[in-house]
Amino acid sequence: MEPLELHRVFTLMESGPLVLVTTNDGAKDNVMTITWTMVMDFAGTLAITTGPWNHSFEALRQTRECVIAIPTVDMIDTAVGIGMCSGAEVNKFARFGLTRAKAAEVRAPLIRECLANIECRVAEVIEPYTIVVLQAVSAWIDPARQERRLLHAVGDGTFIVDGERLDRREMMRAKLPPGV
Repeated sequence: MEPLELHRVFTLMESGPLVLVTTNDGAKDNVMTITWTMVMDFAGTLAITTGPWNHSFEALRQTRECVIAIPTVDMIDTAVGIGMCSGAEVNKFARFGLTRAKAAEVRAPLIRECLANIECRVAEVIEPYTIVVLQAVSAWIDPARQERRLLHAVGDGTFIVDGERLDRREMMRAKLPPGV
């Protein structure tokens, strides 16, 4: 073993799925790329970390709702591009050719090109870390989508892509919620 600088620790644990978060501030839709994500329970409680450096953050705070859209590996350049510009200056849906779909429970749009979309309401914002705790209220998946591999940011400009899936469902059955 050799020492690792503490400012690089996050690169060991950041590999949750990269997501696109859509918001609607009452006047316009926006989308931001988020790589700091966390599942909190089996009931659809999720968390993201963001803050005032993201243009969408104020809409998220004010409306208390969003959509978590989950892109696949074929969308890597779109996801990175979204994260490299501001919705204050750019219509990201137009720039990146994203197709909006109407959500059932929130004003923020679904993104048709994504594998899945999760409509959420903000349950809590934990300061001073701006951890946004979300409660899923509706979810959608595209079962016909061929590409299903997700992206995971390492935090240094590189990404990991889902690979081989190892099945241990029977071994873990006692710990899995019903229907999973």
